[in-house]
Amino acid sequence: MIASVRGTVTATGPDHAVVEVGGIGLAVQCAPGTLAELRVGQPARLATSLVVREDSLTLYGFADDDAKQLFELLQTASGVGPRLAQAVLAVHTPDAVRKAIANADTAALTRVPGIGKKGAERLVLELRDRIGPVPVGVDGAAGVTGGAWPEQVRQALVGLGWSTAQAEQAVAVVAETVDGETPPVPVLLKQAIRLLGRTR
Repeated sequence: MIASVRGTVTATGPDHAVVEVGGIGLAVQCAPGTLAELRVGQPARLATSLVVREDSLTLYGFADDDAKQLFELLQTASGVGPRLAQAVLAVHTPDAVRKAIANADTAALTRVPGIGKKGAERLVLELRDRIGPVPVGVDGAAGVTGGAWPEQVRQALVGLGWSTAQAEQAVAVVAETVDGETPPVPVLLKQAIRLLGRTR
């Protein structure tokens, strides 16, 4: 089991980063908020979870061990695979996910692409007693900022399954709402997903 990787970031893509460890480049699947913190040529440490399938070995990376543990816990629920678990963490911070499940906030959970009302209810039912303590005052916004946020949000939306045209349209609408200080990338991504959710 590869529990974490530490090395130099050699490349980033819409849904992954390549981290060179001991001369080997490891492709690590990451949510947009995690990717926004990585810089090519800079050292990084990612908590990782290795998902083994018959035809593939996929390494998922997270900013910290808390997000990784929640990613693994989400997959114990019926019908939740690694991609959907990662989509949950792309939309919400770990604390916001815990709060939504603990409070049976299915509306928050259904903002995640791929989770409908029944899926959200199943998450609450199966994970409520195992989700752990819920911090007070959770606002769901991760403290990640990025200068090129439109491109980061656009790539994240495409990575989550929307077309390039849909992603660009959503980014344009969200950009009109930004006045003054730019909110963190996950907050902007959440706004874009909410807009696209209405058009599906």
